[in-house]
Amino acid sequence: MALLDRVRTVRTAERTTEPTAPTGERTTEPTAPRRLARGAGVGLLLALVATVVWSGSFVATRDMADSVPPIQAVFWRWVIALVAVAPLAARQAWRQRHLIRRHFGYVALASLFGVALYNTLVHQAGLTTSASNMGMIMAASPVIMALFSRLGGERLGARRTAGMLLAALGVLLLVGKGSLAVDLTAGDLWMFAAALSFASYSALLKRKPTEIGALPFLFTTFVLGALMLLPAYGVSLAVQGGFEATPGAVGALLYVGVFSSAVAFFAWNKAVSLIGAARAGVVYYLQPVCVALLSYALLGEELALLGGACMALILGGVALASARART
Repeated sequence: MALLDRVRTVRTAERTTEPTAPTGERTTEPTAPRRLARGAGVGLLLALVATVVWSGSFVATRDMADSVPPIQAVFWRWVIALVAVAPLAARQAWRQRHLIRRHFGYVALASLFGVALYNTLVHQAGLTTSASNMGMIMAASPVIMALFSRLGGERLGARRTAGMLLAALGVLLLVGKGSLAVDLTAGDLWMFAAALSFASYSALLKRKPTEIGALPFLFTTFVLGALMLLPAYGVSLAVQGGFEATPGAVGALLYVGVFSSAVAFFAWNKAVSLIGAARAGVVYYLQPVCVALLSYALLGEELALLGGACMALILGGVALASARART
């Protein structure tokens, strides 16, 4: 018995000393700061993907504005998006139907601002304003996000306030064609409303219930958004008639349905969950640059000196307003 007790004592000592790693060796398990940095990098990359894809959607929206009625374009956009994400998300959404039902009010509100209202306003704006103006005015949405944060109790500080004022000046000079006596077109007003809707959607994303998966949430908002648009779609068909399914119109709808809706919304939602709306908004400020370059290359819209100066004011202002979020 004494011998057995001694053997057990030795084995216990070996087990307690085995896990100790030699001094100076690097462990393969990433540290917490490294994991956070990796998550931030992925989040910024996803926000960039969404921003670039959405920049292209402004060009596609403006291109088909004269051939596809706005409500019909938005409705088919979400039908196409649903077909694109259904193979990946429909089964998961069904499994989480009880969670979705529990948080139905929140999901419905996100569907209203992010799916039904925002894109309808964008397509309506495309009738009477340029793609460049659409992208420039949408650059104001991160400033609105900051205002929502202030209403939620977050202190903005002098730097962020100064940045928001500078960005607002750039937007006013842009739509006023160099004058503060702003003469807004109907399209510009529609885009300001779209910016407000998108900022509201992004603010809601920060409060998404964590138990609802990203794909089920995306799929459900697409379904609810399409259902919200269905009555208006019926009215548009009765009053305006259908549209001719030309290769250009179908190609633009496929782009905004698959890429601008399914891919970009998933990327943006995931980015906000990883790094928050404020840091994702920093990347979103690149959108006016992307839209201006794409509209110049694809639609032949002029890159005027005034537009470049306003772009610099907007980007400089929003970068200053978001300086704290980047640290």
